[in-house]
Amino acid sequence: MSTAPTEAAEFKLPDVGEGLTEADIASWKVAVGDTVTVNQVLVEIETAKALVELPSPQAGVIEALLAEAGQTVQVGTPIVRFAGEGANDDAAPPQEDGTSAETPAQEQQGEEKTGNTLVGYGASAERRRARRRRGREPQPPRQTPSEPDSSPGPAGRADHDRPGAETGARSGPALASPPVRKLAKDLGIDLREVPPTGLRGNVTRQDLLDYHQRRQPAQQVPATAQPTSSAQTSQTKEETRIPVAGVRKATAAAMVSSAFTAPHVTVFLDVDVTESLEFLAELKQEPVLAHVKITPMLLLARAVCWAVGRNPMVNGRFTEEQIILSPEVNLGIAAATERGLIVPNIKSAQQMSLVQLAEALAALTERAREGKTTPAEMKDGTLTITNVGVFGVDSGTPILNPGESAIVAFGRIRRIPWEHQDQIALRQVTTLAVSADHRILDGKEMALFLSDIGRALADPKVMLL
Repeated sequence: MSTAPTEAAEFKLPDVGEGLTEADIASWKVAVGDTVTVNQVLVEIETAKALVELPSPQAGVIEALLAEAGQTVQVGTPIVRFAGEGANDDAAPPQEDGTSAETPAQEQQGEEKTGNTLVGYGASAERRRARRRRGREPQPPRQTPSEPDSSPGPAGRADHDRPGAETGARSGPALASPPVRKLAKDLGIDLREVPPTGLRGNVTRQDLLDYHQRRQPAQQVPATAQPTSSAQTSQTKEETRIPVAGVRKATAAAMVSSAFTAPHVTVFLDVDVTESLEFLAELKQEPVLAHVKITPMLLLARAVCWAVGRNPMVNGRFTEEQIILSPEVNLGIAAATERGLIVPNIKSAQQMSLVQLAEALAALTERAREGKTTPAEMKDGTLTITNVGVFGVDSGTPILNPGESAIVAFGRIRRIPWEHQDQIALRQVTTLAVSADHRILDGKEMALFLSDIGRALADPKVMLL
């Protein structure tokens, strides 16, 4: 009897932001064999700007995950394959070549199925699907450390009785996905030697990496060559290599482009912020501000917005034909995260009240630290502030965020002798730095902008004028 093949839908990595060309697979939220619904989160990806959760474009059964966690994938590359109609039946385990075994007979179904799909994703409504049934080879029960496998190995005795049972090769082919097989080949590892932990008895990428790490010392130091001194022992240490990917890769490229495109000039100013700190202490007592965090960074944000109003050229961007001045201050906040430096921005910050600005600043910083910054929050910034003082640094020469004309660095606040009211007194002093694009701003404009920020931080009442 003739049979008709069942088509399987593939979910391709979409462009979740303008111009995205690739992303890293951060973590999978589903596994092979899972039944998923429309909009259920399938995977978390790391783009050049943020962590993004991708929802399922359709309901169905996961037939295959086509990329490994940590892998860099190009936009448009299939990352998930859904089983065809009838996939709720037990699926067969993958063979050594990565394909699935199927029963000789498959029941053909003539009606068209569209499934529940999201707009812009999924299979065409004109695609025909055929029902198929798959057989499952019985899998041996997974062993635990307290229940060693007592079945005879290739040498005719139990695995746990053989020396080096963990590294001894198993009989028959090992189950693994193509990316894992390629990595094993690159590392020179026989997959049959790697203890599997996959749900179907397959070797995962982590299994392979763990096995490779365990066997490293044995390869580096021969059994007959025992270290005789601490100096010899230290020679076996390996270098730590951190992949340049995701946010770090994008930041590196952006900073190089900015540094070699915009001619940077940096100016500095020491400011007595004693009165500002006293003003912030008074604000903390106000009931309307009880739910927000009152910090010097908040006051800097307000001061920068006020200074931009007096120096509009600072809020411009340079093109070959013209300088474009934005009417909105989309204030970028440089945030150091575990994934690297990112700069989300607060839209129309100049229109916000102090309470609104405090709420936006706190929310933006929290999302950045959690890796939940949205692509929209990373776009269209006009200028940036960065707090280098939180790391105990007095000042610096920050590099412009690409496309912006200025960045303000806020140094640490230190208590030093300072002239105040014709006397020397201990005052709270910080150092401000402004790096600017010299194609847009000349020395005078940079100096006036920085001087206005300094005035506002020295005496916050000037912002009421």
